[in-house]
Amino acid sequence: MKKTSNVGYILRLSLTLLVICAVVAVLLAEVNAITAPRITASKQEKTAQAVAAVLPDGETAAALDTYPDESGIIQAVYASETGYAIQVAPSGFDSQINMMVGVSKDGRVLGVSIISHTETAGLGAVAAAKTEKGQAFRDQFVGKSGVLAVSKDGGDIDAITSATITSRAVTSGVNAALQCAERLG
Repeated sequence: MKKTSNVGYILRLSLTLLVICAVVAVLLAEVNAITAPRITASKQEKTAQAVAAVLPDGETAAALDTYPDESGIIQAVYASETGYAIQVAPSGFDSQINMMVGVSKDGRVLGVSIISHTETAGLGAVAAAKTEKGQAFRDQFVGKSGVLAVSKDGGDIDAITSATITSRAVTSGVNAALQCAERLG
């Protein structure tokens, strides 16, 4: 009976695994190098569309290098003649809701555009949907100022049915944008 060496067997398996991992790592790096510019361009395009959706003169908005952020959820601020487009990312039910909030120079919400989210389909996802219900939810913020809250918390923002967490998250994002715009003047 022939006895096989455990050390030799383990080294051969380890070397095989190392080669496979190295090949896969090189392939992943190549795919990333090919797709990264497209992904970046797509994100920039979505951001530009969101700025244009919440500001009447959004195409002329310029990014600010510094801005006040006491909430910790503000991602970027774009300024134009009519106001600010403030990108915020409040935590929703599943993860962050990446959204743009337009705020006029006099501190009123001009519009809300949700750029990306991973909220539950049919529930929290309604906030971003291009449907009558989704548009109605986002439109109730337009013209508002001050500190906003959903109706369950004593405010006048109607929450999406069965999606109170998402509704509160969007409202907190709008509040953060209003506070930032107020401090910007």
